[in-house]
Amino acid sequence: MAGFKPQANLPFAAAYIAQKKGYFADQRLDVQIRHSQGGQHIPLLAAGEIDVATADASDVLKRNAAGIPLTAVVLFGQVGQQGFISLESSGIKSPSDWQGKRFGYKISLPPAYRAILETEGIDRSRIEEISVGFDPRILSQGQVDVLAVFKSNEPDTLTRMGFPVTLFDPIDFGVPQLGLTYIVNSDRLNEQGDMIQRFVKATLRGVKFAIENEEEALDIILEFAPMEEREHQRFMLRQELGDARSAITNERGIGAMTAGQWQNLHDHLIEYEAIPNSVDVTTVFDDRFVSTAYDGPELRWP
Repeated sequence: MAGFKPQANLPFAAAYIAQKKGYFADQRLDVQIRHSQGGQHIPLLAAGEIDVATADASDVLKRNAAGIPLTAVVLFGQVGQQGFISLESSGIKSPSDWQGKRFGYKISLPPAYRAILETEGIDRSRIEEISVGFDPRILSQGQVDVLAVFKSNEPDTLTRMGFPVTLFDPIDFGVPQLGLTYIVNSDRLNEQGDMIQRFVKATLRGVKFAIENEEEALDIILEFAPMEEREHQRFMLRQELGDARSAITNERGIGAMTAGQWQNLHDHLIEYEAIPNSVDVTTVFDDRFVSTAYDGPELRWP
């Protein structure tokens, strides 16, 4: 059983497509997809009530540092989910223009924001930092000048409302970032290894289908998320597929990951005190399932 949110983020879309196209059945799996909100999927996974869920790579490290054993088995986000935006009409063209402005963040101050300020030599004391929650309209309403957002969603939301934005992506400033993963309960990893292997292979086949058949992929997503708007879901899917590609995936297939990627992210989070203590990164991911699914960058199927 898998716990996801009803959106076109790539891990969710891959599972929806695998369900609809029969890829789970091809791998001898009977998968139920449960929608969860508000972080419910982590305690459900820990309790064994679901078998696979999703989490941002930073959250995987934070949870492990807090003693919650999660293992990432697929890395979809070769770069991070988060970026920072300003309205095009604001004239803010670079991070140096953030000085003297109001910066809005959701709950906690993003370490990537602090890293950009240090990299660019920006005086943080000249920026007003405000916790604003999750409504991106706060930017269009002029309550902040720069806003922390999820790249695959909120920039398009504002643009479609008539407020085109400028995006600042941490990766463009050399800040180590990773995005969404499939996670499993580390304590059950070995006993569930065969199931996880088949789940990973079926969902990676779903990704391949989405790349080759965008319109039908969107049709499937909208069956699972009928209240969503098609063109917005298209934007999300394209953004997620773009962020799923890197030099590593070009050689080893989408979903691949390395200890170096995880170590760089870990060290970044430690430097900016975003996790309470160090963890051994080799314990927070397991790339054997993706490696087994591919021959180089080509998916083995069935």
